[in-house]
Amino acid sequence: MNLGDLTKSELKEYITSIGQKAFRTGQIFSWIHGGIESPDEMTNIPIPLRQKLSEDFEIFLPTVYKKLVSKLDGTVKYLFKLSDGNIIESVVMDYHHGKSICISSQVGCRMGCSFCASTLHGLERNLSPFEIEGQILRAQKDLGEKISNVVIMGIGEPFDNYDNIIKFLKNINDESGVNMGYRHITLSTCGLADRIRDFADEEIPINLAISLHAPTDEVRKGLMPVAKAYSLEKLMSACDYYFEKTHRRITFEYALVKGQNASFGEAKRLAELLRGKNCHVNLIPVNPVTERNNIRTNEKETRDFQRALESMGINATIRRELGADINASCGQLRNNEL
Repeated sequence: MNLGDLTKSELKEYITSIGQKAFRTGQIFSWIHGGIESPDEMTNIPIPLRQKLSEDFEIFLPTVYKKLVSKLDGTVKYLFKLSDGNIIESVVMDYHHGKSICISSQVGCRMGCSFCASTLHGLERNLSPFEIEGQILRAQKDLGEKISNVVIMGIGEPFDNYDNIIKFLKNINDESGVNMGYRHITLSTCGLADRIRDFADEEIPINLAISLHAPTDEVRKGLMPVAKAYSLEKLMSACDYYFEKTHRRITFEYALVKGQNASFGEAKRLAELLRGKNCHVNLIPVNPVTERNNIRTNEKETRDFQRALESMGINATIRRELGADINASCGQLRNNEL
């Protein structure tokens, strides 16, 4: 088992079970989540305890299999190799507020969204809590810089790996570890309504983004198979519950696909769907995926859609496109080398 997958309470239980003092928990936790790769690096831990840790656990960070740097904007895409040989992708982006990393939560994805490369080969497996965090730790070590913001929008559906995501969030927020504030973390879900309700009850104040992409069930089912399980009525009800519990604004992501969801009529229906909700819409001209035939809106069409929403009282922004020359943009991440 990867030592980093333990929560602090689980680590404490283990430490005391082998006859060690509880205060060692914080020391070991800090080392693990500081990015070490062997108990031998824990210089303030007695050698016999380091040896015991080595016998009972491994400490494995994803390794850099390939690193691509955009010539357009300096965005960095990592292909990370896991201990079992699987490949995932993560992207580090520069913003005025610091570096942000887009991380993966699964090897592959089973959600089947028609505009996304991550789902082309289905789901291989879930990532463990430390495999999720390890993308951040490895990127920081490679870049020699601290990452200040995390978006869980890479390969996989985070709420399809719910328990490990919750562990990851609690570990990365712990002051003995990475100590990243919850408000610096954004999680994107394709709309698993039951899990949105569960997450509202967790009272973890991160930023929640919903991949909406259509204002009607009919259009949404054509783009996202998950819509067959969760209607817009169920999804909106879950979003309302989330806001009631957390009082936090929700972001609705909307990939504009020409001829499918980008007309003025669609903008009008979207405004009607979201009217009265504390939210904003993040518009994303759909990015090219070799195996898909989706056509993105041009700049004028994208701006027209944004203006239409704003004229009807819905706050809307257009997502900045980064890493386009290295297939690092939204919807382009994969779990292989294609």
